[in-house]
Amino acid sequence: FFCEEMVRAVHGEELKDKVAVVSGSGNVATYAMEKLKVIGAKVIACSDSSGVIIDRNGIDVDTVIHIKEKERARIKTYLDFHRDAEYIDKGNIWEIPCDIAMPCATQNELQEDDARTLVKNGCIAVCEGANMPSTPAAIRVFHEHGVAFGPGKAANAGGVASSALEMQHNATHGSGFEYSEERLHEIMNHIHRACCETAAEFGRPHDYVLGANIAGFRKVANAMIAFGYI
Repeated sequence: FFCEEMVRAVHGEELKDKVAVVSGSGNVATYAMEKLKVIGAKVIACSDSSGVIIDRNGIDVDTVIHIKEKERARIKTYLDFHRDAEYIDKGNIWEIPCDIAMPCATQNELQEDDARTLVKNGCIAVCEGANMPSTPAAIRVFHEHGVAFGPGKAANAGGVASSALEMQHNATHGSGFEYSEERLHEIMNHIHRACCETAAEFGRPHDYVLGANIAGFRKVANAMIAFGYI
């Protein structure tokens, strides 16, 4: 949801028909792939620590979930189900041309050279789905070249919101799923707006790192003031 709003705000474009790559193949990565597919983007690559799978027809997320959650196997097993897919042993997913890149695996997985490769290949947006997956040098490259960059702080805020909504969903014995999805969309829209407006307020429009940092600090400070700590 955040990525969708960010691309619309920075580039005036929709995610529909955009080509995306998502590092990782765990819970966060598969959720990101599912959401991108719902929005209309095509995810053509995902990965694990052993290598990268490329499926030009679009990654079959159900197959990835089956491999990782049922078989507990390496992503290379994807080829057993989709013969047209490619596998790159120890490959670098950031070398694959794409419009949208979502690092959802490990810290510092996307470095300066990777960022320059993404820029060279026409990437317009990077949205983090892990804890600090992009190095500071990589983030500077994205800012210098006008690539929309969504920091992990925003994704983590969404993750906390998702956990709360899941608890609410479970407490109602599985009812209200559509409501939870709508609420998450509203929450992420609010987070995006707060980051965007705060960045603009401080003279750095579309600098979501700055916006997220200051907006987050303000929220904590206001909470401390409300409790009488300041």
